Amino acid sequence: MSPMAISWIVFACVFGGALLGIFLRSVVPEHHLNADSKDVVKLGMGLIATMSALVLALLIASAKNSHDTQSGEVIQMSADFIQLDRVLARYGPETRDARILLRALIARGIGTTTAQGNYPANLGSTAVNAGADSFYEKMQQLTPRTDFQRALHAQAMQIGADLAHSRSLLLEQTGGSIPMPFMIVLVFWFTMIFITFGLFAPTNLTVIAVLLVCALSVAGAIFLILELDRPFSGLIQISDAPLRDAFGRLGQLPGS
Repeated sequence: MSPMAISWIVFACVFGGALLGIFLRSVVPEHHLNADSKDVVKLGMGLIATMSALVLALLIASAKNSHDTQSGEVIQMSADFIQLDRVLARYGPETRDARILLRALIARGIGTTTAQGNYPANLGSTAVNAGADSFYEKMQQLTPRTDFQRALHAQAMQIGADLAHSRSLLLEQTGGSIPMPFMIVLVFWFTMIFITFGLFAPTNLTVIAVLLVCALSVAGAIFLILELDRPFSGLIQISDAPLRDAFGRLGQLPGS
């Protein structure tokens, strides 16, 4: 389910809770709404509001951390691609075919369109897997003749292993990190808070408008959390610009 759809469901639950509270105000006996009852309910809702704030902060921190981590992994992969190409170029003309395969591998990974958000799926495609296998075979077929070439070959193999690890890690992290039970409990707490708002608030258009805006704000916060937690789709997505920049730099001679 998309973040937008989930956010609308959250809005319906929260604002529906406010309307339910307004309805209950007209049917609950008056002595249940006296000052002593209000004090107890306010204390209980204060506790729930505190827990809601803590869980909301936890979810925001988790989503932001996940977004930043995956963004850093994309940048690191891009830098490794450039470094690997430079090492192969310094090795000698024997690596020309490997460098061509490396460039083709990145081209398959980022796709041929300018649209963002599709490259994680491309990085895990069959074509990219086959291209990676071909590239590593070319790397293993190299026969270093000097100590300098042996050192560069070892360095290139290490960078290649790091790239394979980063790609696998990136693909495993695309599913999101926000536990759905957290989200369900949080929405339930917000709904209970809004029921209380409606229960003790006077019934007029101003109050309903304020509750509507507040419900939209809660839904908006949930939307931003889910968007941050899915950084390869939606509005707040990680750009593939670092990979495209790396692709543009491949094939250049060292020092250029």
